[in-house]
Amino acid sequence: MAVEITGLDKCGHAERAGIQAGDILVSINGHEIEDVLDYMFYAAENRTELVIKRGGEELTFKIRKSEYDDLGMQFESFLMDNKRSCSNKCIFCFIDQMPPGMRETLYFKDDDARLSFLQGNYVTLTNLTDKDVQRIIDMRLNINVSVHTTNPELRCMMMHNRFAGEKLKYIRMIAESGLMLNCQIVCCPGINDGDELRRTLNDLYDLMPNIQSVAIVPVGVTKFREGLYPLTLFNEKTAGEAIDVIAEVQEKSLEKYGTRMAFAADEFYLIAKRPLPEGDFYEDYPQYENGVGLCRSLIDEVHSAIELAEYDGGKRKVTIACGTAVYPVQKSLAEDIMAAFPDVTVQVIPILNRFFGETITVTGLITAGDLIDQLKDKDLGDELLISKQMLKADEPIFLDDMHLDDVKAALNIKITPTANDGFEYLDAVLGIGI
Repeated sequence: MAVEITGLDKCGHAERAGIQAGDILVSINGHEIEDVLDYMFYAAENRTELVIKRGGEELTFKIRKSEYDDLGMQFESFLMDNKRSCSNKCIFCFIDQMPPGMRETLYFKDDDARLSFLQGNYVTLTNLTDKDVQRIIDMRLNINVSVHTTNPELRCMMMHNRFAGEKLKYIRMIAESGLMLNCQIVCCPGINDGDELRRTLNDLYDLMPNIQSVAIVPVGVTKFREGLYPLTLFNEKTAGEAIDVIAEVQEKSLEKYGTRMAFAADEFYLIAKRPLPEGDFYEDYPQYENGVGLCRSLIDEVHSAIELAEYDGGKRKVTIACGTAVYPVQKSLAEDIMAAFPDVTVQVIPILNRFFGETITVTGLITAGDLIDQLKDKDLGDELLISKQMLKADEPIFLDDMHLDDVKAALNIKITPTANDGFEYLDAVLGIGI
């Protein structure tokens, strides 16, 4: 496969060598280029020989540069190829239980190992071949794997893919090559919890020390599940039982390898009504992006920020809108802030998720419509604070395609999105630097 060069960095190595936009990149140092991984891997060397097709002629360009310097070529897409879509139909897939009419990109199910290495996405490995996995090993690519269960038959059932069980061999192949794996388990009550969860965690423990971390997250169930596999939600009892199963492998892993390996998402502790672990429990927060330790990190950072902050801004009232699951944590933080700064009033309002259904309790899935409907008649004070997780990463658009400015206009209030960072959070509450 050859890839068209669509642009060149001004004064970059490729432009200075005489390569042109519209040329076709055939190979680097004798290796055919199929996608961005090939390009990054083979172009990293300080001496590169590029074969370029221009018209019907093949040309050779030799470029010397510092190791890992980019050649300065641009391509139509980041991957230099199409994204690989998911070949599964998992019984817990969130995309399958979204309402119709949302923006098209939200319905695309990617399962691309290249994006796992480059952006941290989780992949199931079900659409990979032996050759693909060997390339991962040869290029030393650390990836993140959605395991869910190590019971082959159960994995086939949960993913509705008859090959899902046999593809578990790739986890062992990658781990035994010396690469480190982060893993994820979406846990469904009565299906892959209990003894099945215990089996999965022990199987992954057997691959230590090459399992860097495992996140166990509870299944999410929306109101749009007509015709889908019947799932139940975790309750106080079953969430506590899952925490206890996870603790078994944590204890032996910590004793032998100095790491707990497996971590339950914050939701488990909130559902089970158990205290959140202390900060050192989460070690280096390896599964932060999976919702593991988010609450503890925020709590500790806010308390540190309170000790350092100075406030003389006078009377101020702000409102924080959040999901119902994290409401107790946010309410407790608000009380701590008000105790430290008596002139500041912090009102926390839990938002029921009527868009996806009230069984969805996380903050990141709150829509603009629900914010407007549930806040429009309330005294919100001087400012409304929301989580940045409610918005697209690259623009202030909510999941229901409404713009942040639409919510500001509807509620007639200043709105500040904040990250899960205690110092930024407290600054926003106090109106510092804004």
